[in-house]
Amino acid sequence: MINEFKDFIAKGNVMDMAVGIIIGAAFTAIVTSLVGDLINPIIGLVSGGVDFSNNYAVLGGDVPTGASLDAAREAGASVFAYGSFIMAVINFLIIAFVVFMLVKMVNRVKAQATAPDDVAPEVQTGPSELDVLLEIRDSLAANR
Repeated sequence: MINEFKDFIAKGNVMDMAVGIIIGAAFTAIVTSLVGDLINPIIGLVSGGVDFSNNYAVLGGDVPTGASLDAAREAGASVFAYGSFIMAVINFLIIAFVVFMLVKMVNRVKAQATAPDDVAPEVQTGPSELDVLLEIRDSLAANR
């Protein structure tokens, strides 16, 4: 049983998957920082500082007017936090686009690496040796 497990672990697919998961986890931190620290502030600047994360509707309980989402939750109110959902969807779309662009770039690099080198076009240098020999044979046969 241990030998079977060693064979399973040693297979390339399992190792590739493990490396992919580890790299993916590390990459998540980079993409999260990219979205949170670079892209969202630019979107906020362009949209006039609009941040939907504090938009909510009170479903039950007492909440002071103008209270933040965190304050409403601390007050024990039941809230429908649609603003947080909207921001999560926006963040997802941005992350998905960034990942799409990176995958597209990696695929382009892979395609260039595996593409065959350009082969020089054939240059017509005249008849081949076989063509010349066949012509000589035909000439000799015709002169008989």
